[in-house]
Amino acid sequence: MKRLTLITLGLLVAGTLSLRAAGAKETYAKDCAKCHGEDGKGKTKMGGRLGVKDFTEAAVQDKMKDSEMAKAIKEGVTRDDKKVMKSYGDTLSNDEIQALVKYVRGFKK
Repeated sequence: MKRLTLITLGLLVAGTLSLRAAGAKETYAKDCAKCHGEDGKGKTKMGGRLGVKDFTEAAVQDKMKDSEMAKAIKEGVTRDDKKVMKSYGDTLSNDEIQALVKYVRGFKK
C-alpha cells in the first residue's frame, strides 16, 4: 500500500511539473517571444531595438541569477528611466514566474 501511494504521488508531481512546463512554453510564446525570440536569441525587430540578451549564450545565462530573472518578470525592467519590459507580476503567479525562469534556462547551449 505504501508503495502504491508513493508511486501515485510521484506521478502527480511529474504531471504537475509537465503542466507547468507546457504553461511556461505557452506563456513565453505569448508574452516574451516578440522581443526575446521563439529561440531565446533576441533576434527580433523589437529585441534589436531594446538590446535584449541572447538567452542561448552560456555567458549570459551564467551571469543571470534566477532571483534577478524572476524579479525582472515580476516587476519589469527600466533602463535610463525608460520602461523597456513591462511587469507581469499582476498577471502571473509566483509559480508561473518560476516555471518561466526554468523555461528560459532551457535555452542555454
